[in-house]
Amino acid sequence: MGSEPTASNAMLVPSASRGHWWNEWLDSKQSFPATGNFDLAANAHGLLLIHNDDTVDAGEGFDTHQHRDMEIITWVLEGTVVHQDSMGNSGMIHPGLAQRMSAGTGLLHSERNGATRSERTPLRVVQMWVPPSEAGGAPSYEELDVTADLTNSTMFTLASGMAAHRDTSAIRIGNRDAALHVARLGPGQSVQIPDAPFGHVYLADGAATFEDVGDINAGDAVRLTATGGHRVTATEPSELLIWEMHSAAAH
Repeated sequence: MGSEPTASNAMLVPSASRGHWWNEWLDSKQSFPATGNFDLAANAHGLLLIHNDDTVDAGEGFDTHQHRDMEIITWVLEGTVVHQDSMGNSGMIHPGLAQRMSAGTGLLHSERNGATRSERTPLRVVQMWVPPSEAGGAPSYEELDVTADLTNSTMFTLASGMAAHRDTSAIRIGNRDAALHVARLGPGQSVQIPDAPFGHVYLADGAATFEDVGDINAGDAVRLTATGGHRVTATEPSELLIWEMHSAAAH
């Protein structure tokens, strides 16, 4: 992994400045270059290689494809993902049910919108990738329903490989320097961002005020370097995805 940064800053990345790729059934808004990018680490922030907010038409999705040596977190905002993989896992991923795939030495999987074309219900899903601390591990899979944990308007650790979260209910990921937190906030409620060499805060829905940055809206992100402690306060019902990262992806 890369070394820690020395300069401290918080950079707003407005939704309109994110990458945008689409076809007849997929609308993909990408915080980092994903489509056709074969050097993900070169464009990463900390350990975060991919952060896509995808809208998938009913009855459509990604046919069977392969991954290796990647920790993949899938978080559904609207609709349902139908998942199948070469380890024998299959099922429906819905809002509040987090999914983690550790690709390790290699796995095949498919993911599709669970709604039929006649239902016309779109799927909106955020998929996030970080590398494992060590390559070549055995592929593995985990799900965790955190719906009940998101009702108290605090920050909940959704997925982590950090020693500090070993005894929590978080999904375990194969990177010891990364954790993903989520918060659903009502107007006037707030959370404090962890202090870390690298942070990434994504406002999936709603509107909020980010201390020292200003107002942020749905689809906006803030990239933090060698800083933290900022308070984010919702001005309307909001959902935040917060990455805490203590190293950087190796180039």
